Amino acid sequence: MEKLDQYRQIIQFVLMPYTQIPYSHGDLICKPIFDQQRDSYLLMTLGWDRKTRVHGCLVHLDLIDGKVWVQRDETEDGVTRELVEAGIPKQDIVLAFHPEDVRPYTGYAIA
Repeated sequence: MEKLDQYRQIIQFVLMPYTQIPYSHGDLICKPIFDQQRDSYLLMTLGWDRKTRVHGCLVHLDLIDGKVWVQRDETEDGVTRELVEAGIPKQDIVLAFHPEDVRPYTGYAIA
């Protein structure tokens, strides 16, 4: 299996369980948005919390130049560890939410 196809499968495998976790308040859902043609994978939180509309990105991962770019990760423990445990090496994961000058100290890819 090609590396990118494997990464696509791992990303979906890691993200899908988050869609099954019930929210403790409000009428909220976690919706997966997976675009394999553009290699963009999002988890969106949608719904209402009392009288407030909730529409926000929980997780955003992109495949760019053969690496997984973690654009946003608002999960409690972070999905990066799960990506590594599922088979994506640290040198193929970029913590894009960190500035470039911080990335060399994260233990993951710089770009």
